[in-house]
Amino acid sequence: MSKTISGFSKLSKSKKIDWIVNTYFSNTEEAKRILKQYWNSNDKLQQLHDEFIENTISNYYLPLGVAPNFLINNRLYTIPMAIEESSVVAAASKAAKFWLDRGGFKTTVISTTKIGQVHFMYHGELNKLKSFFNDVKPKLIEEAKPITKNMESRGGGIIDIELRDKTSGINGYYQLHASFETLDAMGANFINSCLEQFAKTFKNEALLFKSFSEEERQIQVVMSILSNYVPDCLVRAEVSCPIEVLNDNDLIVGKDFATKFVQAVNIAEIEPYRAVTHNKGIMNGIDAVVLATGNDFRAVEAGVHAYASRHGKYSSLTHAKIEDGIFTFWIEIPLALGTVGGLTNLHPLVKLALELLHKPSAKELMQIVAVAGLAQNFAALRSLITTGIQEGHMKMHLMNILNQFEANGKEKRLLTEHFKTNSVTHNAVVDALNKLRVNN
Repeated sequence: MSKTISGFSKLSKSKKIDWIVNTYFSNTEEAKRILKQYWNSNDKLQQLHDEFIENTISNYYLPLGVAPNFLINNRLYTIPMAIEESSVVAAASKAAKFWLDRGGFKTTVISTTKIGQVHFMYHGELNKLKSFFNDVKPKLIEEAKPITKNMESRGGGIIDIELRDKTSGINGYYQLHASFETLDAMGANFINSCLEQFAKTFKNEALLFKSFSEEERQIQVVMSILSNYVPDCLVRAEVSCPIEVLNDNDLIVGKDFATKFVQAVNIAEIEPYRAVTHNKGIMNGIDAVVLATGNDFRAVEAGVHAYASRHGKYSSLTHAKIEDGIFTFWIEIPLALGTVGGLTNLHPLVKLALELLHKPSAKELMQIVAVAGLAQNFAALRSLITTGIQEGHMKMHLMNILNQFEANGKEKRLLTEHFKTNSVTHNAVVDALNKLRVNN
């Protein structure tokens, strides 16, 4: 039976595990064995992992794969991807190879501005608040100098601070809406530190502003926090070629492929039920690279899906067109990423992943990640409009089914060969495995 515990965080890892397995598991020894088998044998490395988060009891592994042959702005990349889903890495690799001889991927960073906000309540005359803000704005920036000094020396820092009236939504609600340039850092700690200093200065100076009444001086800061919605931190990636060279198999000719492909994208642009699945496939590629490079995929996901809804309706992140016989497929997406700070300086595999990518700047990483999303979407749509999604996906899923039923090496070899020419379904794999075992 579950029970509460006091002081859990102060227990040693072994004591935490003892309490967990004794409270929740019938086979305590098996549970303990599974948890401990994922510990790293290198004590120093394990301690590093233990200190990434709180109440660590084990490590949770994801496969780290690579997708080679990505030609991005005439430079070759092998892209690292951390993901558990079958067929994602294979699909990315296939798309990379397809475009390798068709000009590769072209990318451009459109902007890199990030946003933070001080949310506050003020009940008084708006003109007085505007006058106070104009008066105090230089001091907000000046008193944040100890925080921004190092960032400014590298070319970043505070871009601007605006006063925004949000009282149409909530009575008395206003914002200090600040924009930042954080260069190669994702910049969360930097931005939040600046915002908290803004809030402190803003409140203190309000108490001294002579035009305010006593009530107006009592500005209430609700919270100071960065936004993961970064519509002005944008990158574009695209591929294009004459429609006649789109044909690389006997299933569909180039013109028909291009027409059907554009139709598939158009459907995702206007139909939210399709757009969600369409964009999920894009995020398969994006999240895998974001995770492999030690960035925050939850922040990226939240910002991306907000961007997909920016026109009031959830829509496709990718777009396609045919003009003058040229097929063009592109993505424009907000990505706030970093290549310094956080896990990028701590996790050994993250360091390797970034080295594999030629030690990119944050702008270069934005472009690589956008390409991974575009490639993933191209591969998925290519399958959907030709063979269907299940043929390739289920063949990749075959090994998962065989592992689930503990197939040995010989069984895996024989059944992999068998399903090269037979449809893969869960029942078909189980039946084939059972027949093989009976005959042997």
